Amino acid sequence: MSSLVTAPGATTRPQSQLVTVFGGSGFLGRHVVRSLAKRGYRIRVAVRRPDLALFLQPLGKVGQIVAVQANLRYPDSVRRAVEHSDIVINLVGILQETGSQRFSKLQTEGAGEIARAAAAVGAKLVHVSAIGADPDSPSVYARSKALGEAEVLRAVPDAIIFRPSLVFGPGDSFFNRFASLATFLPALPLAGAQSRFQPVFVGDVAEAIARAVDGLVPGGRVYELGGPEVNTLEYFVRYMLEVTMRRRAVLDLPEPLARLQARVIEIADTLTLGLLPANLKLTRDQVVLLQNDNVVSEAAKAEGRTIEALGIVPTAVEAVVPGYLWRFRKAGQFAQGRGTEAEAGVPDLLAPESESTQSLHRPSRASGPAIGQKAAGQSQMGSRWGTRG
Repeated sequence: MSSLVTAPGATTRPQSQLVTVFGGSGFLGRHVVRSLAKRGYRIRVAVRRPDLALFLQPLGKVGQIVAVQANLRYPDSVRRAVEHSDIVINLVGILQETGSQRFSKLQTEGAGEIARAAAAVGAKLVHVSAIGADPDSPSVYARSKALGEAEVLRAVPDAIIFRPSLVFGPGDSFFNRFASLATFLPALPLAGAQSRFQPVFVGDVAEAIARAVDGLVPGGRVYELGGPEVNTLEYFVRYMLEVTMRRRAVLDLPEPLARLQARVIEIADTLTLGLLPANLKLTRDQVVLLQNDNVVSEAAKAEGRTIEALGIVPTAVEAVVPGYLWRFRKAGQFAQGRGTEAEAGVPDLLAPESESTQSLHRPSRASGPAIGQKAAGQSQMGSRWGTRG
């Protein structure tokens, strides 16, 4: 693994630099803006609807974060948004096409427009793509991502490109989506259930981007960002069910059946004029994409193009996901599921010891007093306060 090299410009004061962030109001964007604001950068957030990005302003000091209007389908608006910028970040991406929002317009042509605008003002460029980007992929999404990378490097050869795997965190569209579906569906059908993923925490991706802005990441390279754990889609969905304390069947759909399901959903979405809930939507292109693994390549590991090579210790799913999925539990944040280890430590105020070998009650792990017939003669504080193992 190659060591991290400090890039030119790393000693420039953040307060003197203007960073323009395209897509800064999205799931990843708000974390990127927060990381940059903490460092003291002046931030211009380029979005289609500036009025919907006002929630970002409290992340920085007064006047530090400003939202401006820009639409990648209109090059003039892109050029105006990039004026006087020192660094430009492109986070724009969509998972499915709707109306005028097309993969080719946003992820290929739009990426090229941003890169050419950045080159015109001499700004450094950080571009976020996705693992799986491939010009020969049968997925339109993956092809558009790869073509977008080519457009970026053609205009700005020393651009920094990040390819994250599945990004998770509060507000994500993966764990939250399946947890929401599990609240009303008796079974969760999965396309590509055995495909492998390497979920990466949104805060870690934002930190990688911020370090690139700091000048700590060599340019002209493609970095692949993944978390510490590689496992199947089915595994992560079952983990979600465990965290939310719900019992649901998880179905591994063969690709032909998954394509049929996606086609039916597409038709239903068209008939409802796009009003189908986002959590229910699935496209045939997504089914194609889900047939392939989404993990950091061996080449990236060997060449030091990973999140670890940037000096970041990736955050595990287990360290973050329970903190925001508790709202999907039937009884809320403090719910204790039957038959779980968590229930074993709940104090039983009626019995000082387990009544049978099948009982889950373990007085030695309880956090409160146990009182009952066998506790007679002991102090009023109870038979024991317990020592958690």
